[in-house]
Amino acid sequence: MLNAEERTEILKHGRPDTTWEGEPKLGGIYDEDEIEAAVSIMRRAADIRQGFGFSGYPIPEFEQAFAEYTGAAHGVAVNSAGPGLDMTMKYLNLEPGDEVIVQAINFVAAPLAVMGAGGQVVWAEVDSKTLQLDPEDVEQRITPRTRAILPVHMNGLAAPMDELLEIARRHPHPVHGPLPVIGDAARATGAEYKGGKIGQHGSATVFSLHTMKNICTLGEGGMITTNDKQFADYCRSTRFYGFLTDSWGTSNVMTTVQAAVGLVQLKKLDAFVEARRRLALERHKLLEGVEELELPLEPADRKHTYYLYTVLVKKDWAGEKRDKIIEIMADKFNIKCIIANPPCYQARKVLREHTEGQTLPRSDEIGARLLCVPIHPAMLDEDNAYISAALIETVGMVKTL
Repeated sequence: MLNAEERTEILKHGRPDTTWEGEPKLGGIYDEDEIEAAVSIMRRAADIRQGFGFSGYPIPEFEQAFAEYTGAAHGVAVNSAGPGLDMTMKYLNLEPGDEVIVQAINFVAAPLAVMGAGGQVVWAEVDSKTLQLDPEDVEQRITPRTRAILPVHMNGLAAPMDELLEIARRHPHPVHGPLPVIGDAARATGAEYKGGKIGQHGSATVFSLHTMKNICTLGEGGMITTNDKQFADYCRSTRFYGFLTDSWGTSNVMTTVQAAVGLVQLKKLDAFVEARRRLALERHKLLEGVEELELPLEPADRKHTYYLYTVLVKKDWAGEKRDKIIEIMADKFNIKCIIANPPCYQARKVLREHTEGQTLPRSDEIGARLLCVPIHPAMLDEDNAYISAALIETVGMVKTL
């Protein structure tokens, strides 16, 4: 841990030039490569025989490259991760009363997709150390109505997929068989699980290429990966009005310009992740020994991307003292931490009403303890040190309140 003398020296040089936020508006790094890729496709599209298309070059090339990167057989490009989640849920043909198990510590996209497809959300707890879906808790919540398990690779770390898949195999649906396990990897593009990239496990995985994510395709975009050709064909069909399967569909296509930029960003993804990891591992050292904070945990079988650097305050600091840390970090040090994420039923009334009567004491507690401290692949070492020193100073201030 930084000692008092070191902290004073770091902090006296003043605030970083950049106002760092807990989730910066651009999660990756753009330079001339992306600009050139976009312009080249725009020039190509000026030919009236080409245009911007909705399935032509370089969209298939991007899909193939992304699938190969993750180790999956198929990639399906879409305009956003939200519609991607919608497609995966609609593929299940959920009927009233069908249940999908979703972690409560989560962004709202996953449970809203279940609702939108006509299913019933069943909340589950996360592991209090990793913030990933807790397999033991999942198993206790399975009923004959359970149709799927929807883990989120939360904040950059892979979920325990093998354990969840084994539970799904042991508890088949009486009609549909083994439960699909569908991963939401919006915040974890580039993460690894047991030596391979996420995206090849379970029935499907949905990635976000939104502006804040590890890589992005001009502000919005998404990708679905799967080893199931029928699943991939369904997603390709429903992203453009259901033509291929003669089923319901709408338009959720990616543009050719986005795909061109995506190909460039994908080549840089591992470097972005390594930059995040280097900063996170150094921050672990700088914050080591701060008893009031639990730092992010990386199990031995996984590789964290540190999309968010998520810490937990000690239990008796939950709520008011956690909030005070966020306030002081912003007001005194110009560092904007965020809470990502409290239980979904706290964040949205529609989800609270949809799951009325479900209680999750562990999630309630974790939601009152967590905060995310800024991290980004373009962050300077000096900024990382400043943020760490500021956090230690802030914890010291809160101790005296």
